[in-house]
This record gives sequence, structure tokens and C-alpha cells, in this order.
Amino acid sequence: MNPHDDLCVCFHVSCQKVRKFVRLTRPEVPSRISECYGAGTGCGWCIPFLEEIWSAEKEGRDPNLRMTKEEYLTRRKAYHAAGSPRKQR
Repeated sequence: MNPHDDLCVCFHVSCQKVRKFVRLTRPEVPSRISECYGAGTGCGWCIPFLEEIWSAEKEGRDPNLRMTKEEYLTRRKAYHAAGSPRKQR
């Protein structure tokens, strides 16, 4: 993914914003990333990706987000079509 692509599509939070937030604030747990413009609090699709960024920053490595923007959005669409866990609550 491009750094400027939305990682959290619901709230239009880019990969770059999330990575910078994690580097600057060093959240103790991944759920604190929600303080970055609400990332991860909408449909829930991006939560595993937010956790990957948190882990990667903590371990000093680049996050494994190797997919195109189109693939990311296609997989998100399939997630919603299958009935995301947040919709089932």
C-alpha cells in the first residue's frame, strides 16, 4: 500500500498517519491507535492491519502491508459481504 492510502477507510486515516502516530505516541496496546482520528473504530476491517503496524514499530521493522490499494479495498468489500463481526453484534 502507498503511505497515503487510507488504512482506515471508514475515517480516512492513511497508513502514514497511523505509522507516525505509533512512532510518536508509543501506545502500550494496539487499541490505543483508535486515538488516531478514530482508526479501527468503524467497521473493524483495518484492526489486523493496525495491529501489524503497532507490532512492526515495536519490533523496529517495516510493517507487512504488501498489497495494492485495489486489493485492500476488494478484500474489505468481501469482509463486509461475508458479514463483518461488528455487523453481527
